[in-house]
Amino acid sequence: MGFVSQDWMFSSAILVLVLMLVMSVPPCSSTASKNTENNVKTTVYLSPKIELSPGFISNKIYYDVEFPKGHVALKSFQAELVDESGNSVPLQETYLHHWIVLRYRQPKNATNQTGIIIERNDGVCQGDTVDETFGRGAETRGTNPYIPDPYGLEIGNPSNIQEGYDEKWIINVLAIDTRGVEDRVGCYECRCDLYNHTSINAFTGEPLTPSYKGGLGCCPDNAQCRMKKGFWGPKNTLYLKYTIKWVNWDEFVIPVKIYLLDVTDHLKISYNYKSTGMSIKHTCKTEYQVKPCNKSHVGGCVDVKRASVPINTAGYIVYGVAHQHVGAIRSTLYGQDGRVICNSFPTYGTGMEAGNEKGFVVGMSACYPKPGSVKLFDGEILTAEALYNNSIEHTGVMGHFYILVAEKLPHHHV
Repeated sequence: MGFVSQDWMFSSAILVLVLMLVMSVPPCSSTASKNTENNVKTTVYLSPKIELSPGFISNKIYYDVEFPKGHVALKSFQAELVDESGNSVPLQETYLHHWIVLRYRQPKNATNQTGIIIERNDGVCQGDTVDETFGRGAETRGTNPYIPDPYGLEIGNPSNIQEGYDEKWIINVLAIDTRGVEDRVGCYECRCDLYNHTSINAFTGEPLTPSYKGGLGCCPDNAQCRMKKGFWGPKNTLYLKYTIKWVNWDEFVIPVKIYLLDVTDHLKISYNYKSTGMSIKHTCKTEYQVKPCNKSHVGGCVDVKRASVPINTAGYIVYGVAHQHVGAIRSTLYGQDGRVICNSFPTYGTGMEAGNEKGFVVGMSACYPKPGSVKLFDGEILTAEALYNNSIEHTGVMGHFYILVAEKLPHHHV
């Protein structure tokens, strides 16, 4: 979600979050489970422990988490919250707002995070606000993350790691315990009034504006949502269990690039005739507010938000999936000619068990275009669109579209 390195920038939004929440930890424990059938290996890891009392938030960054070693091709990354016994934790008990995985480089023998370099995805948002290599939210259990053959995400290539540095990985987990809270929906939508958070935006570090009703800015680490009077519950110890499938890198693997589009993206175009001429800057806000509709509106209550952005490098889309929150109707990715490249639909749970929680988005459908059928040209303008039901207000929603692009096809498709 090919990489372009970038100096660690504390002024950017996601890195302000890192500065506020950073938690240096030793490499986490793993429960190694290898499967070499068809050359695909599977390893299951556990994050450092996540401790949550009723109503509290854990929003921490874990450095140097365990990952496959060597020059390999990642085939999938899947994750979920589990308890100390390894049981899946239902969303109505602990809401998994998101998990994000980032690759970085660190000077050898460094004792802290000074001098690290974040490995960005290929875009298109700037400023590190939407920068993950992998990431998902409450829908994680029901969303297919597998990269089709013969493609893979290349990591650990010694020729891409500058001398004196090691390649490492970060995981950010935002989990919200909603046991005993007054308003479960309001708590997992991070509504500011329920957290009594009214001054500084925890996501950007800037002052909160009166129009900001809720979102990442009001979900800082260790905040507690408003509780029902007299409720008591034990502290839970949880883990992010993440499962990685991978193969050893060879000449038969075709690398993919990660593009992550955001419907909040607004292009700023400027001209400097003395130097490079036109320059384009992306300003992705990551999240937005869905305001309630006038229920007398003809055609129903549907909020539509879209952004059109150019893709720099030609290639072929091999995988696509959207990320949305509760209230989602669908997301669509369009080509410049208006063709539908991918529709990604939410699945809502109907029960109480983990993976099928009633009222929650428990999955997003993914697209696997026929090889070579979706070709992008240099500079093609893609449009990402997110639809939400706005019969009620929603805060801190997202409309991201994640695509994998290969610059070439297998020889038998050429």
